[in-house]
Amino acid sequence: MRPPAIPRDRVHRVLVRCPNWLGDTVMAVPAIRALRGALPTAELWCLGPWAEPVLEAEPGIDRRLPYPRRWSARAGLVRDLRRARLDLALLLPNSFEAALFARLAGARWRVGYAGDGRAAFLTHPLPPKAGRQHQVEAYLALLAPLGSAAILTTPTLAVTAARQAEARGLLAAAGLDPGRRAVAIQLGAAFGPSKLWPEAQLADLARRLEDGGTPVVFLGGPGSAPLARAVEAALGRPARSLVGRDHPGVLPALLAEFALLVAPDSGPAHVAAAVGTPVVTLFGPTDPRLTAPVGDGHAALWTRPPCAPCFRPRCPIDHRCLRALSVDDVLSAVRARLPSSSARSARS
Repeated sequence: MRPPAIPRDRVHRVLVRCPNWLGDTVMAVPAIRALRGALPTAELWCLGPWAEPVLEAEPGIDRRLPYPRRWSARAGLVRDLRRARLDLALLLPNSFEAALFARLAGARWRVGYAGDGRAAFLTHPLPPKAGRQHQVEAYLALLAPLGSAAILTTPTLAVTAARQAEARGLLAAAGLDPGRRAVAIQLGAAFGPSKLWPEAQLADLARRLEDGGTPVVFLGGPGSAPLARAVEAALGRPARSLVGRDHPGVLPALLAEFALLVAPDSGPAHVAAAVGTPVVTLFGPTDPRLTAPVGDGHAALWTRPPCAPCFRPRCPIDHRCLRALSVDDVLSAVRARLPSSSARSARS
């Protein structure tokens, strides 16, 4: 039996438990905006590891709460939320822990997908998404108990003037002249090495772009430093790199400064698309029908061998899904999406 609809006029304080992944947090933006539209006078709180840095310029959010890593700190947060008397908790992660947390926090109505043994903690458990539903649509569908229709929209992120200045300072420190539009290549993915294109192919792509007159800048977190060194060694010359030098708060502004981003299926691909930068995403073990960046002007390249999508962090065989993706294929997709002047200079 389906639970009754949640009365909007009785919802005064809402907690959105945001996803644990950077890209998923970007894909959740349309659902957060739809929730704000459905509950225009309610207090809207967003909780998650990326809520503060990624959503800092998102209007309509009253509070952004970081998600503590330590269990003792989470217990303190539960106590604070119980005192806040939450009316509604919208749970975007599908984990057991997220549902238990909302129940302990005392939210009157708790909406999320059933599964993983967590339905007992939800007042409105929705059937798990079926088929090839994109993640943006899956998040929007969680608003059904409020009577809100799931309409697919493109995630967007705003960039503040202060973050723009910070990003341009980073590019200047990397040796990029002001106003010279470069191609960024993202190194690394939190999911695991199975998402990564081989370093020799990354280096060859960078070499051919730069030999054609298009500057290249490598990006990535501190954990990507070994890969960056391997790519630079394969490149055989010094590379422009911001690996380990940026941070999540500046990432939207930084990616907005590039003409294009080449990336694995990763959070930065979604951030770049959300600030209007064309993205060429290299898919291997995951499925672009579920998580490709939304919007016009992007390319999702996928050779899709019989073993894909396997969703394994490490390939147990020969990594054929990404080894089969040629530099020519990627370079062609890049050229097709560069501004006309950059596209001419990128030919080699």
